[in-house]
Amino acid sequence: QVQLVESGGGLAQVGGSLRLSCAASGSIFSINAMGWYRQAPGKQRDLVATITTGGTINYVDSVKGRFTISRDNAKNTMYLQMNVLKPEDTAVYYCNAYLLQYGSVRYLEYWGQGTQVTVSS
Repeated sequence: QVQLVESGGGLAQVGGSLRLSCAASGSIFSINAMGWYRQAPGKQRDLVATITTGGTINYVDSVKGRFTISRDNAKNTMYLQMNVLKPEDTAVYYCNAYLLQYGSVRYLEYWGQGTQVTVSS
Protein backbone atom coordinates (compact mmCIF):
# COMPACT_ATOMS: atom_id res chain seq x y z
CA GLN A 1 0.00 0.00 0.00
CA VAL A 2 1.25 3.48 -0.89
CA GLN A 3 0.61 6.60 1.13
CA LEU A 4 1.29 10.26 0.53
CA VAL A 5 1.19 12.22 3.76
CA GLU A 6 1.30 16.00 3.85
CA SER A 7 2.37 18.04 6.84
CA GLY A 8 3.28 21.60 7.68
CA GLY A 9 0.02 23.39 7.03
CA GLY A 10 -1.50 25.79 9.48
CA LEU A 11 -2.23 29.43 10.09
CA ALA A 12 0.06 32.18 8.86
CA GLN A 13 -0.18 35.93 8.67
CA VAL A 14 -0.05 37.90 5.45
CA GLY A 15 3.58 38.12 4.39
CA GLY A 16 4.52 35.12 6.47
CA SER A 17 5.90 31.73 5.52
CA LEU A 18 5.02 28.07 5.78
CA ARG A 19 6.79 24.94 4.61
CA LEU A 20 4.79 21.93 3.46
CA SER A 21 6.17 18.42 3.26
CA CYS A 22 4.86 15.37 1.44
CA ALA A 23 6.28 12.00 2.36
CA ALA A 24 5.61 8.99 0.17
CA SER A 25 5.76 5.60 1.84
CA GLY A 26 5.00 1.99 1.06
CA SER A 27 6.08 -0.43 -1.61
CA ILE A 28 7.58 2.20 -3.93
CA PHE A 29 10.00 1.29 -6.69
CA SER A 30 10.17 4.67 -8.38
CA ILE A 31 8.56 8.10 -8.29
CA ASN A 32 8.19 10.14 -11.44
CA ALA A 33 6.66 13.61 -11.38
CA MET A 34 5.40 15.10 -8.12
CA GLY A 35 3.34 18.19 -7.57
CA TRP A 36 1.36 20.40 -5.26
CA TYR A 37 -2.24 21.34 -5.91
CA ARG A 38 -4.62 23.48 -3.90
CA GLN A 39 -8.35 23.82 -3.53
CA ALA A 40 -10.01 26.87 -2.05
CA PRO A 41 -13.58 26.66 -0.68
CA GLY A 42 -16.09 26.46 -3.50
CA LYS A 43 -13.41 26.25 -6.16
CA GLN A 44 -11.81 23.51 -8.21
CA ARG A 45 -8.48 21.95 -7.39
CA ASP A 46 -5.71 23.83 -9.18
CA LEU A 47 -2.09 23.14 -9.90
CA VAL A 48 0.46 25.06 -7.84
CA ALA A 49 3.80 23.56 -8.85
CA THR A 50 5.35 20.41 -10.25
CA ILE A 51 8.79 18.86 -10.17
CA THR A 52 10.19 15.92 -12.12
CA THR A 53 12.72 13.39 -10.94
CA GLY A 54 15.38 15.28 -12.83
CA GLY A 55 14.44 18.57 -11.20
CA THR A 56 12.45 20.28 -13.94
CA ILE A 57 10.09 22.68 -12.21
CA ASN A 58 6.94 24.54 -13.18
CA TYR A 59 4.89 27.03 -11.19
CA VAL A 60 1.53 28.61 -11.67
CA ASP A 61 2.05 32.32 -12.34
CA SER A 62 0.40 33.42 -9.10
CA VAL A 63 3.09 31.80 -6.93
CA LYS A 64 6.20 32.46 -9.01
CA GLY A 65 8.86 34.21 -6.97
CA ARG A 66 7.12 33.35 -3.69
CA PHE A 67 6.91 29.54 -3.57
CA THR A 68 9.72 27.04 -4.04
CA ILE A 69 9.13 23.37 -4.75
CA SER A 70 11.85 20.81 -4.08
CA ARG A 71 12.24 17.11 -3.51
CA ASP A 72 14.59 14.67 -1.86
CA ASN A 73 14.54 11.57 -4.04
CA ALA A 74 16.43 9.51 -1.47
CA LYS A 75 13.72 10.19 1.11
CA ASN A 76 10.75 10.06 -1.31
CA THR A 77 9.78 13.47 0.04
CA MET A 78 8.68 16.69 -1.61
CA TYR A 79 8.54 20.16 -0.12
CA LEU A 80 6.85 23.47 -0.80
CA GLN A 81 8.39 26.54 0.76
CA MET A 82 5.77 29.27 0.73
CA ASN A 83 6.90 32.85 1.38
CA VAL A 84 5.17 36.21 1.23
CA LEU A 85 1.85 34.49 1.79
CA LYS A 86 -1.33 36.21 0.68
CA PRO A 87 -4.95 35.67 1.74
CA GLU A 88 -5.65 34.16 -1.68
CA ASP A 89 -3.19 31.37 -0.89
CA THR A 90 -5.70 30.05 1.65
CA ALA A 91 -6.69 26.55 0.55
CA VAL A 92 -6.29 22.87 1.21
CA TYR A 93 -2.98 21.84 -0.32
CA TYR A 94 -2.68 18.38 -1.83
CA CYS A 95 0.37 16.35 -2.70
CA ASN A 96 0.33 14.46 -5.99
CA ALA A 97 2.73 11.86 -7.34
CA TYR A 98 3.07 9.41 -10.18
CA LEU A 99 4.80 6.37 -8.84
CA LEU A 100 5.62 2.78 -9.66
CA GLN A 101 5.10 0.13 -7.04
CA TYR A 102 7.23 -2.99 -6.78
CA GLY A 103 5.70 -5.70 -8.95
CA SER A 104 3.77 -3.23 -11.06
CA VAL A 105 4.41 -2.37 -14.70
CA ARG A 106 2.96 1.12 -14.92
CA TYR A 107 3.02 4.36 -13.01
CA LEU A 108 -0.17 5.28 -11.18
CA GLU A 109 -1.32 8.62 -9.79
CA TYR A 110 -1.66 9.08 -6.04
CA TRP A 111 -2.97 11.89 -3.85
CA GLY A 112 -2.41 12.86 -0.28
CA GLN A 113 -5.22 13.68 2.12
CA GLY A 114 -4.52 17.41 2.05
CA THR A 115 -3.33 19.95 4.57
CA GLN A 116 -5.07 23.23 5.35
CA VAL A 117 -3.23 26.49 4.83
CA THR A 118 -4.93 29.61 6.13
CA VAL A 119 -3.46 33.06 5.59
CA SER A 120 -4.92 35.68 7.87
CA SER A 121 -4.74 39.42 7.56
